[in-house]
Amino acid sequence: MSNENHENNVNTVNNANHENDEELTVVHVMRHGEVENPTGVLYGRLPGYHLSELGRRMAERVAEHLEPRDVTYVVASPLERAQETATPIAKTHGLDLGTDRRLIEAANVFQGKTFGIGDGALRRPANWKHVVNPFRPSWGEPYVDQVVRMKGAIDAARDRARGHEAVVVSHQLPIWILRSYVERRRLWHDPRKRQCTLASLTTFTYRGDRIVSVGYTEPARDLVPAHLLAGAKPVKGQGKAYGA
Repeated sequence: MSNENHENNVNTVNNANHENDEELTVVHVMRHGEVENPTGVLYGRLPGYHLSELGRRMAERVAEHLEPRDVTYVVASPLERAQETATPIAKTHGLDLGTDRRLIEAANVFQGKTFGIGDGALRRPANWKHVVNPFRPSWGEPYVDQVVRMKGAIDAARDRARGHEAVVVSHQLPIWILRSYVERRRLWHDPRKRQCTLASLTTFTYRGDRIVSVGYTEPARDLVPAHLLAGAKPVKGQGKAYGA
């Protein structure tokens, strides 16, 4: 499957008949809350990065937002920040928290490095070879691979929550790539324009095995620092860890 033809494949994914073909299932895919990251590195898949105090407040806010919903399954990326974000949601609904490695952050060669404006890894000529192909992308995990694993993960959550709702906690870039695929947009993009802010919910509604709608909400928007909102202009010294 190539980037060029991913739009043509969306209608053929999981269109097998199901005995409850008219049954609606909702899968909320949540981005984790703010992370404690005083050095401003792109932490990627590195262990040891936990939610900040503000991030924990974001997680609690979304748990409150989802409390009235018919959530029967909660699962998260294995990274600490995702697990900590999902925990209050699972607790609110009296559920055990599942883990799915397919929900992990995208691999990135700049992991562990700073990536700010004027002070990051791109100032070093040795790193320029990693940015020659934004369509794949050349600096990390191919977009198509992210689609495959994320679609598999949310389909699995759908199966666990048939006729009800599931909450899946992942990371910005894989969530945005999944949504772009489902909405038939190109996968390469400007990271500053991702509509996937901290603690946001990208919601996929299934009828049977087929996604019939995509929604987006920001229950903790008032807690998100202005420079981290979608479309915000990056500020020197406050480099965004895109895809975090």
